[in-house]
Amino acid sequence: MATLNRFRKRAPAIEKVHGKTGGLKASHYKLLQNLYRRRVPAHEIISHELTRQISSISHEIKRQVALLMTRKGEVAYVVVGDYKHIWIPDIGSYRLGPGRLKGLRCIHTHLGQEPLSREDVTDLVLLSLDLMVCVQVEKNGIPGAISYANILPTNINGKRWQVNRVPDIGQLNVNFSEMIQSLEEELARTRANYSIKEQEAALLVGVTTGHQWQEEEFLDELEELAISDNIEVVGRVIQHIKKKDPRFLIKKGKLSEMVLRCVQTGSNLLIFNNELTPAQVKSLTDFTELKIIDRSQLILDIFAKRAVTREGKIQVELAQLKYLLPRLATKNTAMSRLTGGIGGRGPGETKLEINRRRVRERIAGLNRELNKIKRQRGQRRRLRNQKRMPIISIIGYTNAGKSTLLNSLTRSHVAVGSRLFETLDPSSRRLRFPKDREAIITDTVGFIRNLPKSLMEAFAATFEELHDADLLLHVVDATSPRVEEQIKVVEEILSSLDLKSIPSLLVLNKADLVNPDRTAALSKKMGGIAISAIHPPSLSGLVEKIEAVMWPYSSILQT
Repeated sequence: MATLNRFRKRAPAIEKVHGKTGGLKASHYKLLQNLYRRRVPAHEIISHELTRQISSISHEIKRQVALLMTRKGEVAYVVVGDYKHIWIPDIGSYRLGPGRLKGLRCIHTHLGQEPLSREDVTDLVLLSLDLMVCVQVEKNGIPGAISYANILPTNINGKRWQVNRVPDIGQLNVNFSEMIQSLEEELARTRANYSIKEQEAALLVGVTTGHQWQEEEFLDELEELAISDNIEVVGRVIQHIKKKDPRFLIKKGKLSEMVLRCVQTGSNLLIFNNELTPAQVKSLTDFTELKIIDRSQLILDIFAKRAVTREGKIQVELAQLKYLLPRLATKNTAMSRLTGGIGGRGPGETKLEINRRRVRERIAGLNRELNKIKRQRGQRRRLRNQKRMPIISIIGYTNAGKSTLLNSLTRSHVAVGSRLFETLDPSSRRLRFPKDREAIITDTVGFIRNLPKSLMEAFAATFEELHDADLLLHVVDATSPRVEEQIKVVEEILSSLDLKSIPSLLVLNKADLVNPDRTAALSKKMGGIAISAIHPPSLSGLVEKIEAVMWPYSSILQT
């Protein structure tokens, strides 16, 4: 019975002819169906007999005919196109692996005696086929010249694939099985040269209508984000365009090149520096058969990995759900589920509607938990105010050294690391001044350019704490080539949070890694205090400045 069931499941696939079958005669359809019964030796690309057969059928019906064949020499799909094109069906069930191809080769006819087209090579790359083979059909239906193309393991003289041509089937002397084995071994070696680590590999993509140098800087930051998320970056692509494609963002030809590069490097992930719409993510995923994420999703993933406290985890989950809600795929909407009970009879809710409702319910529940945490924060703030304790908040661009500064000032041991968004959960410590004065100093989550709106909303409760600060220490990485831009980003976020009225001090950190002349110039230009957070003796000037700013406020509180 099991054998019979398997046969019944497979039989319709064997008999089906894919593509433009409308208008075919019954006799032609039968000839096409019979192609499924043909076999080719594993070492041959295609046999003489099968070449003559598809050429004859193609000539008779005046359409291109294609065969998708496995490495065992079996016909997996028979496809009919029109006079100029074929459309390859969904072959997603044939999975890829690192350093491996699809395991299918496409052999198709060309009626106009033209060689392999750009469209053929695009399909070869996008689908990671073993080979793309073109049989030119002569006017009398006899097979003529044969062209075949394969992906190259590495770029050779700027080429990512190679095309070979023989005048007829008799001269197609290629051992197919040895060729594919050698090609995949080389692909695997190329992949090994990129990484020997067990981590996900990605290609970074920047699409811009502006200056390329600026996009290069943005991709530098995107690469830092990827490395912070334990992703190996195998390369980057910058595409300058006049107008963004609403469906794919960029042209299909460039996408094909990126897919080929992913095949060559063994990566399965494209990270776009641009904000992608749900429709664009779906179109890009369907077209490339790769995982597609944008910068916002990458940041959310980093936050999800770094969140430690209950509050941090709630905030991150809330941000992820808000990002996910408009991006829920519309797959399986034809399937309905009966909810049962009075008012629940009939088709009920679709699977998509149920998923959306559950996400909204979860968002509402998380918001209630955050409101509860918000009230608890308010109670703690009131207690601090009763003790007349001034509050200092450390802010700044991510990875500027805020947590390191907190540790040095208070002799604490907050976790630090040289990567973006190392610290998510706020940490508060007591700071003692030389003149027996004290203040509460708090380290906050770092800022970044174009921080996702969902994260800003989710971390609203954390950012509210900044409103109670008496002083903001704006820490800047003095070694960054984008220091002025980063300062501007932080100031824009402060303005959006209505925090510009709170006094602030600009702190130029990592001064020990910068030329003293440059440090002095930056301090004079920006009015900042140069320090090195890992060298406590350099902090004396900062402490004195903080005390000078805070002391008048403290004396007012005491009176």
